[in-house]
Amino acid sequence: MSGEAHHTIGDLARRTGLSVKTIRYYADTGIVPPTDRSPTGYRLFDAEAVARLDLVRTLRDLGLDLATIRRVVDREVPLPEVAAAHAEALAVQIRVLRLRQAVLTVAARRGSGPAEVDDLRRLAQLTARERGHLVGAFLATVFEDPDDKHPYRGVLVSMTPELPDDPSTEQVQAWLELAGLCREPTFQASMRRMVRQHAADHDVPGLPRPDAVAVVRDGVADALAAGLDPAGPEAEPVVAAVTARYARLHDLPDDADLRRRLLDRLTVANDPRRDRYLDLLSVINGWSGGGAVAPAVDWFSRALSARLPEAAR
Repeated sequence: MSGEAHHTIGDLARRTGLSVKTIRYYADTGIVPPTDRSPTGYRLFDAEAVARLDLVRTLRDLGLDLATIRRVVDREVPLPEVAAAHAEALAVQIRVLRLRQAVLTVAARRGSGPAEVDDLRRLAQLTARERGHLVGAFLATVFEDPDDKHPYRGVLVSMTPELPDDPSTEQVQAWLELAGLCREPTFQASMRRMVRQHAADHDVPGLPRPDAVAVVRDGVADALAAGLDPAGPEAEPVVAAVTARYARLHDLPDDADLRRRLLDRLTVANDPRRDRYLDLLSVINGWSGGGAVAPAVDWFSRALSARLPEAAR
């Protein structure tokens, strides 16, 4: 043997942390063949063989199979080509794992039974076209079969989720919950009533104007932030300002009838699922959150109801 340092299988096991059995297998199958043998017949490995073993260990840690590894170390196929193919395969596996994690997380949170878990799995695996059909059916119910010339076309687009090709676990979870809302008949009916009332508030001559919810949201922001009691006397000027503005917008007197009409509008709009839909939509589409109206609607509904004659409530 030359003066170059050689290592036994035991040396390599201590150096790499691999078992003697594993290194012996690599040697027997020719993946890391020995360089020489000692006078007593022990297999010996030089620096090049050690480097080859290090590469084999690294590739195994990355999940490559032994057949592919052997082709790489024998230089039958370039390592960059193998790395790229394996990285792509791993990306697919990661997407699948994210879907599974999202389904299991939602199922655990809901305490789902087998049937619901299977339904969640199917929802998570829908194609982009299938997701579009599901949401499209919901929006068609809410907006009464909209077409390209529908007056709320822009709203429809803004309410449509676009799950990315490589969604995060949080985005998949949000999609599963939003899909459930879309298929919920009571939510469909609630949203349809909101749209009809919104249209009624705009069915007046003149320039576009804010609807009841927008008037309330803008008018009670400071009161909410200050934590005012809606039934207390300090809420009186807030209620008066909001009802006065709503009356002016509709050219109506600020009387009990108008306040009853406004309360009816808010009763329909006071559905926290609407805010939840928009929050989930923001997660799916990667938008900033915020814009919840339920707290403002609830506060003002209680404030207004407390000031209506009992017969008008």
